[in-house]
Amino acid sequence: MTLGLINANPIVHAKKERVARTEDPHGDDAVDPLEIYDFVRDIRDPEHPYSLEQLSVLSEESITVDEKLGRILITFTPTIQHCSMATVIGLCLRVKLQHCFPPHYKVDIKVSPGSHANEESVNKQLNDKERVAAALENPNLRQLVDECLYSNEL
Repeated sequence: MTLGLINANPIVHAKKERVARTEDPHGDDAVDPLEIYDFVRDIRDPEHPYSLEQLSVLSEESITVDEKLGRILITFTPTIQHCSMATVIGLCLRVKLQHCFPPHYKVDIKVSPGSHANEESVNKQLNDKERVAAALENPNLRQLVDECLYSNEL
């Protein structure tokens, strides 16, 4: 039972135009932040009918790639400090990236420093494989993640 929206009046920003890419500048398996951003920018917020991009939860600058170490870091900023949907947003990012990028990349997902009241707990939860797997076994949570990933309403 939902008593009301946690953030009833989020600030909504305009979507940026997509950059047309005619060829892959890195080769077959290489990725860059813009490519990752293009894959995750349209994920719908669990609470609102807007994308993570529109709510400024994500930006191109919040994604880093270290090709040599095979690491991707996504840092996102919840719209409010006590956002109870932060872990759901992180799960959405993780599931989307698992489907889009080579498995040899290690993906770290974190909330921006100082942007969430339970920052350490959220970060630990989002980067623990067993916790992520257990969360995705919950049918209600999995349905919410799927709705955010595959919503056609944006």
